[in-house]
Amino acid sequence: MTIPLVTGVDGSEASLEAVDWAAAEALRHGVPLHLLHAATGEREPSQVLSDASARARKGAPAIRLTSEVSHEDAASALVGKGRNAFALVLGSRGLGDLAGMLLGSVSLAVAARADCPVVVVRGSPEHRAARFGDVVVGVEDGEGSGTAVDFALREAKVRRCRLVAVHAWSAPSGACTTAQAPSWFLEAHRRPPAQVLDDALRHPAERHRDVEVSRMLAEKPARTALLEAASTADLLVVGARRRLGHPGLQLGLVNHALLHHAPCPVAVVPQM
Repeated sequence: MTIPLVTGVDGSEASLEAVDWAAAEALRHGVPLHLLHAATGEREPSQVLSDASARARKGAPAIRLTSEVSHEDAASALVGKGRNAFALVLGSRGLGDLAGMLLGSVSLAVAARADCPVVVVRGSPEHRAARFGDVVVGVEDGEGSGTAVDFALREAKVRRCRLVAVHAWSAPSGACTTAQAPSWFLEAHRRPPAQVLDDALRHPAERHRDVEVSRMLAEKPARTALLEAASTADLLVVGARRRLGHPGLQLGLVNHALLHHAPCPVAVVPQM
């Protein structure tokens, strides 16, 4: 049985935009689309799912579609479903979020807790409709980018577009002494930035030789470099490390900034 792409729906316009994106994504990968609604009492669940199903079928008539109502809170329901999902797709804001919020509380909570990739659908209609032809992936110093790079290469392959691999770097400051620095940090700064990028791409790119890969080095903060690259991207992919001794992921300041401000959909991929 093929595991599905799961989309959270709540009747908001942002969640319907996520359904549009997820329907196209499910068709690209040949997987079913499963719509999940966490009943909150604000709207009739059957109507929410009916509207979302009609939206999915309008954009992708041939899609294999299922739906479900959960009585858990939305974040817990989605995280649970994500244990057996191709990916989770969410809108940037939901019905219950405060006006002016850049990213909904459910989307942020799921991105920090899920076991599978989480895509937060945001940005302009042309970014959401994949009209630029680039997938961008952020490559970190040291360990931690392999799964994200592999995910990004698969996305570029099914979209028949280019992968842009971005590594932002700066000279190490004196604030972090050798004794304080983690081993991956020290190892990364023994290598030139170009080698960090090449090492992260070497094995994944060998598995996807038919994907055009462009390398981008930027001596600037990672947040700035990735937001700039994402301005002409259909999808921005970043990795997130597991938290040692605790459930969930270390999203970090850069990933938080991207989830709140990226001009295109953002995929957060847990590192294995």
